[in-house]
Amino acid sequence: MSEPAALDLTGMLLVAMPGMGDPRFDRSVIFLCAHSADGAMGLIVNKPAAGMALGDLLHQLELQAHGPAHTAPVYFGGPVETARGFVLHTCDYQSRLKTLNVGDDFGMTATLDVLEDIARGAGPERAQVMLGYAGWGPGQLEGEIARNGWLTAEAHPDLVFGPQDADKWMEAVKSMGIDPLGLSGAAGRA
Repeated sequence: MSEPAALDLTGMLLVAMPGMGDPRFDRSVIFLCAHSADGAMGLIVNKPAAGMALGDLLHQLELQAHGPAHTAPVYFGGPVETARGFVLHTCDYQSRLKTLNVGDDFGMTATLDVLEDIARGAGPERAQVMLGYAGWGPGQLEGEIARNGWLTAEAHPDLVFGPQDADKWMEAVKSMGIDPLGLSGAAGRA
């Protein structure tokens, strides 16, 4: 008898269930950049970092921002390595150094050249800059899903980059055909 195929949620959204218990992830929507038997890595797409705009970050890196990049928010990507930067973006952009392509619609770049390109107006059409990421060890995410901590949803650029950040959680839940008011954080058995 063969073993069941491993769960691969790469390119999907994790949507935090009510009552998750970890305030860092309350009402979070996380784009999973990688998921395998070795663990998972994702970026929170709906939590702007308090008091930080992309222009501030670019200034710290001694890059001059042009156009809308100056006022774009920087996001809290997750609680792991919060000084490390990541850019989640549409697939129209490929770094000269290294871009991780995630499905047909998304790329993730963690090299300085993407910020240089964004600063000079030559970056991706749609992007979010994050500090930190969310990470799980082998089997950890699967356990959290089994304990009713997360729902999974299809990731679409219009959802990831589109709605106001405060509305992304509700829009992600609605995209699954679920009424957000009917969600409960308590797991049950039939």
